[in-house]
Amino acid sequence: MYQATREANDDISGVLLIATEVTSVVLARQQVQDLNQELAAAIEQLRANNADLEHQVADRTHALLVTLHQLEQRRRELTQALAAEQELGELKTRFVSMASHEFRTPLTTVLTSAELIADYPTADQQPQRLRHVGHIRTAVAQLNELLEEFLAVGRLEEGKLVAHPTSLDPAALLADTVAAVQGLRKAGQTVVLHADCPDSIQLDGSLLRKILLNLLANALKYSGENTEVTLRTECRNNQLTLRVQDQGVGISPADQAHLFERFFRAHNAAEIPGTGLGLYIIAKYLELMGGHIALVSELGVGTTFTVTIPYAHHRTD
Repeated sequence: MYQATREANDDISGVLLIATEVTSVVLARQQVQDLNQELAAAIEQLRANNADLEHQVADRTHALLVTLHQLEQRRRELTQALAAEQELGELKTRFVSMASHEFRTPLTTVLTSAELIADYPTADQQPQRLRHVGHIRTAVAQLNELLEEFLAVGRLEEGKLVAHPTSLDPAALLADTVAAVQGLRKAGQTVVLHADCPDSIQLDGSLLRKILLNLLANALKYSGENTEVTLRTECRNNQLTLRVQDQGVGISPADQAHLFERFFRAHNAAEIPGTGLGLYIIAKYLELMGGHIALVSELGVGTTFTVTIPYAHHRTD
């Protein structure tokens, strides 16, 4: 900054130069700018590092969730496998117990009858021998039925059974089936058939016969002497309906809920020979045929099983 100097008479005698040192200020400002740039760069780097960290955290969180999901899935699989193994162990135990009990009776009959036959060596004792031969045949038939039930369960659970519909005469099949169970009747028992299926239909006759045989055999087995078992059938709207009604011991509501489970025996039938597999097999056969089974029962009065199976009409060429 410039300023004039004057004499006493106000004449200008010179010029006064006033200067201010600003170097330190300029340097300070430059330093502030540099610091601001460094701070901005640091902030930007911090933001980048923060974004990268968030990305890493998100990736690791996702990986952790995936791992937790896999562990949970594996835990469920192991739990299911353990439950299946326990169920299989229980089934094996029940099977061995049941099989040993059910096989013992017919095997004892075979052994006893065979020994008694030896007591009738003469020709005039042929009637006695034939009577015991008949006992042996009946016992062997029981053993075959037991084995067939066990084998059927194995084939069903392995998926080796499929339905093969063929043309069949339902009236003839029903009559043959009713005739086949006549030998199971107790004293005074009767089996009454009411059939209303005049035309040929397309169904798996083998599976249908096994279903009927099982239901009729159960009806006779769980009913007393001088009782009636009724089989009613009708074919309407491409659906076969079978009703097997007995006058037996009946089934409690609590037992009805478990009636189609493997090896299940109703509490009031525990002393009656049986495997607990028959109704389970029937239900599985009906699944193969697209059918359904239901029941109505009252203790001390009897039980009615109703089976419905869709079918196709037989087509003639």
